[in-house]
Formats: sequence, structure tokens, C-alpha cells
Amino acid sequence: MMLALEMYRSLPRYIAARAVGGRVPGILTGPAAPVRLVNREEPRTAAAGWARVKPILSGICGSDLGALFGQTSLYFSALVSMPFVPGHEVVGELVDDCEDLPAGTRVVLDPVLACAARGVERCQSCASGQTNRCDRVTVGHVSPGLQTGYCADTGGGWGGQLVAHRSQLHVVPEGLSDERAVLVEPLACAVHTAMRAQVPDGGSVLVSGAGAVGLFATLALRELTPAGRISVVAKHARQRELARAFGATDVLAPDEVPARVRRATQAFRLSPDRSGEFLLGGVDVAIDAVGSKDSLSTTLRVTRAGGRVVLSGMPAAGADLSPVWFRELEVVGTYATQGREAFARAFDLAASAPLDGVVGGRYPLYRWREALDHAHSAGRLGTVKVAFDLRSSR
Repeated sequence: MMLALEMYRSLPRYIAARAVGGRVPGILTGPAAPVRLVNREEPRTAAAGWARVKPILSGICGSDLGALFGQTSLYFSALVSMPFVPGHEVVGELVDDCEDLPAGTRVVLDPVLACAARGVERCQSCASGQTNRCDRVTVGHVSPGLQTGYCADTGGGWGGQLVAHRSQLHVVPEGLSDERAVLVEPLACAVHTAMRAQVPDGGSVLVSGAGAVGLFATLALRELTPAGRISVVAKHARQRELARAFGATDVLAPDEVPARVRRATQAFRLSPDRSGEFLLGGVDVAIDAVGSKDSLSTTLRVTRAGGRVVLSGMPAAGADLSPVWFRELEVVGTYATQGREAFARAFDLAASAPLDGVVGGRYPLYRWREALDHAHSAGRLGTVKVAFDLRSSR
């Protein structure tokens, strides 16, 4: 048996979470929480090529909070199996030998449960190396689940043990701390975002949001693309400080965006009746790193005609798509990451970037309510990433 946080299906609690949203996190980590601390059976290896992993640190991601607070679209309900143990940002230690990796090896998890892990013939996406676009995430010899942390069979990082396939495992270099290693998976996602952005030489970029997604995207854009001006929208002082440290040219408050982008790009600024301002002209690329209606609306309204808008945060419904039509914008998604090259670049960033103190809160599982409340209020509290420390949960 192992101690784990388990998310389970409860329609009344889902409705309550949708009604309250993230406005009152104490309620959603209390009586309305669709998550519980349990003792449950340890997951078993599904087939050859699988091994047990004992998590060391496991991050709390915005998508985890979205599921907890009822903000995740029901679109995803067909892509998970319940009850599941959340946690997909994981640094851990192999319990078993796994092909070429001996027991005791420190590893970081690529959480996507693609064809190789599921033991099925590779789909077109997996065959081309784009495993994050796998079409087989509901079949094979493990239960449906787009990722580890959303699958009933594999376990997740918010528990004492999980199982993973060799295709998901990346060896942590000696000398890289656990606190930096746990950031490798979200950094790999940021690498993918930077590549999807297709920034032109010297291009202007707006990153809307300065939580972990936005800050890591800023870092990857500065290090890996030919971007010129990178403007980051940030609400809080610590976010502004880190945005500059990670490569932002300038930092904007949310209510400054249209005016500041207009001045920087020499665009025309228009104010329609009973609607938000927008620009004729604007940045070459905008990245929505929040996923809220307001954030997406902002990025759409300040991107130049023919420019690109990248959805890096899980998107909410309700944004006005008129700019997409009128300005012929390219809107692209960026989900998870692709291939070992992205993880190799993420390991380099984890080793070299100014990441000390980015993991600003570590909690044992039995303090899960505090941990989730902290993660929900991370920006206001000056924290980028909150993680569960499984070493203090055993």
C-alpha cells in the first residue's frame, strides 16, 4: 500500500467547483474538493519495458488546478480514467531495472502515454516523432489517459510510487539538483512553445502571463529563438523581477498592454463600442500563457495582421474570435512537448538558467490542502512553482 492523493469523479463536487471557480480556494481544498488522501494499492508494471518509479518531487501544474477547480473542459473527460493520482511533473528514482537503466537511476518523466507505452502499433504522429499528438491515448494495455497523472493504472507524482515506460524516462545528469530537475518537464514544454512560435529574426513577441508557463516560455524564447523585443504581461512584483531575469525586454501590467504595444510597434489603436481596445498592427507573435478569456482576448487584439498566436495555457471558452477572422491570424496550440531533443534543451536550461528559488514551496502529501492553496495563490505570494516532497511523505 502507498499514500497518495486521488482525484475521483463526483458530479456534485464538479458543479460546486464550477460555481465557485478558483475564487475561494479554501472551499475547493475542503468540503468541495474532488480529491482525497488515501492508502491505495501500488500500481503494477503493465508489460515489458515498464518499471516502478518512486517520486522525489512532483510539481503542481496549472492544469492540475484547473481540474481541481472545475475549470477544465469536459472535452477531456473522454481522455482520462478515474480515480487517478495526479502529478506529471516528476523527478524520481527507478525502483526496478528498466532496459538499459539500472535501479536507483534518477529520472525525469515525459508524461505523455503514447503508442510505445501502450504497446500498440505507432500512429502517424508517433511514427513522425510527434508523440504529444498521439491518436492512441485511450487504447492499449493501460487505461485511457492522455498523460501519467490522468490515468488510473499508472499512478502519478502525487503518490508514493508510479509506473512508467522506458520511452517516458530521461536520465537526470549528475550534479543537477532535484529542485531543478523537477522543472525539466515544464521547461521542455516551454521549449516546444518557443519552437511553435516561429518567431521571425528580430521579431516582437508578447507573452501574456508570468506564472511558470509564461516565465519558462520567456526563457526559452530568449535562449532558443531570434526574437528581438519580448514583452511580458505580469501582475506581481516577483513575476516582473523574474521576467526580466529570464530575458524580457520590458514588463507590462495587464491594463497597459494596448498602449505599450502600440508605442513599441507604431500600431494604430482603436476603441470600439462596448468592447475592448485593439490594434491595427502589433506584435509578430503573441503567446497566451494563462488560458483565461481575458488573456486570450488580449493576445488576439494586439497581434499584427497575419501574425501568430500560440495557446500555451489550457484555453478557456468565451473569447471573441473576430480578430482571427479580420486580421487573418494563425492560432496554434502547444501541448506537452515533442521528442528527446526538447528534453535535452530543457536539461541545459535547468542547469544554466537563474532558477534558484523557483520551487518556492515544498509540502508533504498530508499537507495537501496547504499546498494546493499555495499553488493557487502562487503569483500573489511571489512563488513560481509549488511541489509535493515525497521524501517527507513516506
